[in-house]
Amino acid sequence: MHLYPALMLSKCIFAIALIAVGGPWSRADIALVAGIALALSGVSVWTKECKFTSKWLIQACVVMLGFRLDLGVLAQSAVGGLSLAVATIAGAIVVGLLLGKLFRTGREISTLVTSGTAICGGSAILAIGSAIGATTSNMAVATGAIFMLNAIGLWTLPAIGHAIGMSDVQFGQWAGVALHDIASVGGAAKGYHAADAPETSLAFDTANIVKLTRVIWITPIAILAGRFMCEGAATGKRAPFPWFIVCFLIASGVRTLVPDLKLYGSHIAQVSGVGFQVALFLIGMGLSRSALKSVGWRAIVQATVLWVLLASASLVAIRWMVE
Repeated sequence: MHLYPALMLSKCIFAIALIAVGGPWSRADIALVAGIALALSGVSVWTKECKFTSKWLIQACVVMLGFRLDLGVLAQSAVGGLSLAVATIAGAIVVGLLLGKLFRTGREISTLVTSGTAICGGSAILAIGSAIGATTSNMAVATGAIFMLNAIGLWTLPAIGHAIGMSDVQFGQWAGVALHDIASVGGAAKGYHAADAPETSLAFDTANIVKLTRVIWITPIAILAGRFMCEGAATGKRAPFPWFIVCFLIASGVRTLVPDLKLYGSHIAQVSGVGFQVALFLIGMGLSRSALKSVGWRAIVQATVLWVLLASASLVAIRWMVE
């Protein structure tokens, strides 16, 4: 009899918090903290719905960004960052698997942590976990480790960028490489603006383009992982194709054919930015005490060391290569 009032109270708190973090006065890091705080405080409602909504909301916001970038700018940025993407992904995979052996993390968890760090966090873990037939518990452990580091990076990277005087383009490229998930990439870059930058959205656009060039690698790496790990061969599962990237390219094509859409660029950026904030709040709501307890120390150590190495190496490379 006492469960119904408690459930209604949790739903009311959730609704109020959702409205608060979704406003233009909020920020990505505040939204994430609010979601985590509510989840750890026991305000856990619509858990499955939050997970489903956050996934599709992130993809919808990414597609929306396509209406701000014509294909010429997109192609130029993608080609320019191709060498960085290939080098950092390949390097992270090699180093990550070696760290897995060093820390004796276990082949399956090591593969999941490495792919999540190298490509795009939880999306890569789910896709590659499906391809290799990973257990749900191992996927939860890997996701938990990546999730905590992703939250830390959302707060620390902008502070470091401002402290060392990174330009908007430099920070956008760094965020796209060093942050795990697309929502956090957009959240960190949204508020970044160097004093001499001509456009307030330059870091935001750069970061999303860089991350999208990495997301494309999910499918080929998942196929290779499933082929070379015996668990994947037994399941016969295939990694899901990131169709939202195709939709993003279509949106960019529309922007190319309709140049007048440029007039609405700031409004599109604002709406997508709010969408990323809400998605981060919903992701934070998905964290639980049991999930935190399930994250093994070996997985955390491997994920932390790999992330620090990737972030440091990419920072040095970007500062040296990008003006």
